[in-house]
Amino acid sequence: MTNKFNQAATELLNRRVAGTKASRLEETQRPTNLEDALGIQSSMIDIHSDKVGGWKCLLPLADDKFVVAPIFDATVQSGEECALFADNGVVRIEPEIAFVLGEDLPANPSGYSEEQINQAIGSCHMALELMQSRFADDSGAEFYEKLADCLVNQGMFIGPEIEREAAFAAGNIKINVDQEGSNQEFSGVHPNSLPQTPIYWLINTMVRRGTTFRKGEAIITGSYCGIVEVEFDKPTTIKYENLGEYQVTFREKK
Repeated sequence: MTNKFNQAATELLNRRVAGTKASRLEETQRPTNLEDALGIQSSMIDIHSDKVGGWKCLLPLADDKFVVAPIFDATVQSGEECALFADNGVVRIEPEIAFVLGEDLPANPSGYSEEQINQAIGSCHMALELMQSRFADDSGAEFYEKLADCLVNQGMFIGPEIEREAAFAAGNIKINVDQEGSNQEFSGVHPNSLPQTPIYWLINTMVRRGTTFRKGEAIITGSYCGIVEVEFDKPTTIKYENLGEYQVTFREKK
């Protein structure tokens, strides 16, 4: 089984290139349940030359449908520019809040209390999940294959710090994404009511499975307005009303 996971993990890592819209995994490598999908993710972490720099999560869609994926360190960015692969010719981003750990949370069969997890969160930031669909639209890929492939994630952009109390209360945010000739406004609503809620599930589920979370890892917990499409090479101003704003220019990776 481990060999199956490694083969699938290698294939999925190799697909993380520009313009890839691939077919389903070969049937012998294809995950058919939650444990298979998480096993492939674990193998990706083991064989990747890069360390984990963060995580994406939401509360589970069902008992056997987790929304969780590692985000590799080299794809976690900040600053005036952000490099990412085009998806159908455009930039695809999801406005979120990132919670950066200020201390380790080691694997622990007993888990952690909300108070302990809150104490481990060092800072909160405006953030973007960087999206890239790597399965062709007509591939027929099912949920567990997409989960194994980290659910359309290609990275994370971390923006300015948000005051902690405001971040923890940010169930609803008015969001503005402005480029030359294009202004998009959203009445953002967090899919799990409050952005920190999925973190408690993530930490306690994964530390009981043997995962250690490290100081400096950033956790994003769901988009306030789904996927937003913008263009490359244009200064882009992103504003969260009453929380902050910043400008970034997206550059296409080849």
